[in-house]
Amino acid sequence: MRKRYAIILLAITVIPLVAWLFFACQRKKEETPLPVTITYWTHQDEARAALEQELIAQFIQRNPDVRINRVEYTSSEMIDLIPRAFAAGQGPDMFNLPVESEYPLIARGYVAPVDYLAAGFDSRQDLLDTYIDGVFDGVTVRNDIYGLPLEYTNWCLYLNKNAFSAIGLDAEKDYPRTWEDVVSLSRKMVVRDGAVLKKRGFDFRYPYYLNFLVPMVEQLGGALVSADGKTAVVGEDAWISVLSFMQAWGPGGVNLGSPTYKNARSSFAGGDATAAMALSGLYQESRMRKQYPEFYQSGQWMVVPFPQFAHAVNEVSASAYVHYLMVNAKSDLRTQKAAWKLIGFLLDHGDQYLERASLVQPTREVVYSRAFRDLPYGNVFLHDLSRSHMVYHGSDSARIQELLGNAVESVMLSGVSPQKAYVTLKANLQELLDERK
Repeated sequence: MRKRYAIILLAITVIPLVAWLFFACQRKKEETPLPVTITYWTHQDEARAALEQELIAQFIQRNPDVRINRVEYTSSEMIDLIPRAFAAGQGPDMFNLPVESEYPLIARGYVAPVDYLAAGFDSRQDLLDTYIDGVFDGVTVRNDIYGLPLEYTNWCLYLNKNAFSAIGLDAEKDYPRTWEDVVSLSRKMVVRDGAVLKKRGFDFRYPYYLNFLVPMVEQLGGALVSADGKTAVVGEDAWISVLSFMQAWGPGGVNLGSPTYKNARSSFAGGDATAAMALSGLYQESRMRKQYPEFYQSGQWMVVPFPQFAHAVNEVSASAYVHYLMVNAKSDLRTQKAAWKLIGFLLDHGDQYLERASLVQPTREVVYSRAFRDLPYGNVFLHDLSRSHMVYHGSDSARIQELLGNAVESVMLSGVSPQKAYVTLKANLQELLDERK
């Protein structure tokens, strides 16, 4: 009897205790948040990739509840993939693109405004005070800021000095100042097999027409859009002159280059170079240093300003652009906050981005640093920035880039007259502007 009583007493005591422990463990399990996974899409850049992988490892060590899936695509793939991914409801949690490709995503509500505290800033004003003036103009809508700048970029002209020596010229003295010089030099440097170009003197950065073509038009007094934003493709003579220049440049003209060839930016360096000159940003230096270390150290390269037309009425360099890191507005709030925290951590290492990847994060600390001024040809890029402006950006900038491409490629590859290409471009772009009203 006593034994049975003891068993009953033990059961009465232990079972509630076991039950309490079970439910306590379950509650603790429910209260422990699951790890946050951030999917980060970005463009390929070996030097930046190595740095970011190190920084991400440090971030995870400090934030063990965060997982980061960093995915790389080429720059052109990113421009195409990200809008389609967002339209399908499958956009990454965090990404970067140049501003002319990002602004349409802001307009469609795909991008979350900056979480200042999560990104490491006391307030919106603290953020603005950290960066040089005007950096956020392209991502500010109704006083909200929608991105933090990964890199601030303008293009200048890189030269392979060996290509100049091969035709008896000294690049230091004979580098091109004008677009007419570029044509003259390219005609001397080009090597063809029939109509196929084996070596080019120079070629353009297709398909980034907003960055290089619009400044060429502006040099001649034209504009993409009027100052009041109501009239498209301003300055008929300027546009027809530039389209005629591109037609003469292409395979139906003198045949010096074409959108069908490999980007000259990746072809001008090293002993196997197939281009002598190319447009690129400061970041090209770190890529060259990694890919062609002997060529980089040889001093057989240089950087000069963006060419001007001999009869230019305005001095305009290639349009500057910013790659902003952004966060998906459709991601859950924990993921958004973690993403902004990661962005803030990455951008807190602007000195390393400059030193290891030649990328300029436009904080006052970096832009006005001795390290920036001491980079090879850093002064050339700074000078060109002074006669540059931010690339056109708006809700329709991606479509405008496409229309510019259609116009240029129609005169270069399909034999359409510059006059007809101008009329078509103006009509299509004006229709876009009118749709805003």
